[in-house]
Amino acid sequence: MSADSTSTVSTLAADAAPRHDWTLDEIEALFALPFNDLLFKAQCVHRQHFDANAVQVSTLLSIKTGACPEDCKYCPQSGHYNTGLDKEKLLEIEKVVEQAKSALDAGASRFCMGAAWRSPRQRDLEVVIEMVKRVKALGLETCMTLGMVDEAQAHQLADAGLDYYNHNLDTSPEYYGEIITTRSYADRLDTLGNVRQAGMKICSGGILGMGETARDRAGLLRQLANLSPHPESVPINMLVKVPGTPLEDVEDLDPIEHLRAIAVARIMMPKSHVRLSAGREQMDESTQALAFMAGANSIFYGDTLLTTGNPQVERDRALFDKLGLHPERRDTCASDDEREQVLARQIERQAREASSAQFYDAAV
Repeated sequence: MSADSTSTVSTLAADAAPRHDWTLDEIEALFALPFNDLLFKAQCVHRQHFDANAVQVSTLLSIKTGACPEDCKYCPQSGHYNTGLDKEKLLEIEKVVEQAKSALDAGASRFCMGAAWRSPRQRDLEVVIEMVKRVKALGLETCMTLGMVDEAQAHQLADAGLDYYNHNLDTSPEYYGEIITTRSYADRLDTLGNVRQAGMKICSGGILGMGETARDRAGLLRQLANLSPHPESVPINMLVKVPGTPLEDVEDLDPIEHLRAIAVARIMMPKSHVRLSAGREQMDESTQALAFMAGANSIFYGDTLLTTGNPQVERDRALFDKLGLHPERRDTCASDDEREQVLARQIERQAREASSAQFYDAAV
């Protein structure tokens, strides 16, 4: 290690507390560290806040597939592209509960449900809320990704007991327009703000390998890390190139660059779970092992990730055994405090609505 590198690592090691004022120059300096130095620093930060051999395990289920009106260039569910994906209606509640029970039996601690919507309609939201209540009653943490949600919708989900809401930023603000035109970056930030204001935890990350520059990857992490507080869960996805999407022929990203992004995310967001998410199917065991060394401590467990492949459960178990890893053990059943918090939110919301009802439009 050079004298400059030693100084940089030592300086960063002295301050592993969460920050929300990162500059692009600082982030690019992290990316530029020698690979061994970067992973060493990330591992040191990781061990300050987590069990180094525990991995949070989630299962993801598509509860409504295809025909999404958004034009995200990476997504096989977009109605703008012909990817051969069958369109499906919203799943029945009982089928979702059955899948959740299977996930719990397989060792998952969190059950994530995703619907291909721009934004949920009220009649669909009512069904989704019942899904949340039923899945949460099993003792699982719950997570939803439903597209954009406004303030009222976010409060409804929070009142139902939803633990996490997933809404990815995808890439940097500067590159975003090259990937999506039907929803603005500000729209995404507004949704995250609504979710946070409603009292839910945030799952938000991005996708690497979409043709972006290294500076765009730094810009994405800057946006995420400068949110206050940090997202509790940060998926660092690798693009899964799906035939029929505009990105099917984009040049592959070097896996080392993906690992660098995981390590930098760990350093910048020391208390967040960094998820090794989409693209894991294409990683060999050695690359996954390096990702865990770099600070990844969350995965999706199961055969599919919404509509794309994911390592099978038995392969994951074998890898965990080989690496000496174990699923993160957490008490995910709602405590008395959590139930009181949900009740308090409901009372507060009802009070706001009652207060609003006391006023009338003087112009009428």
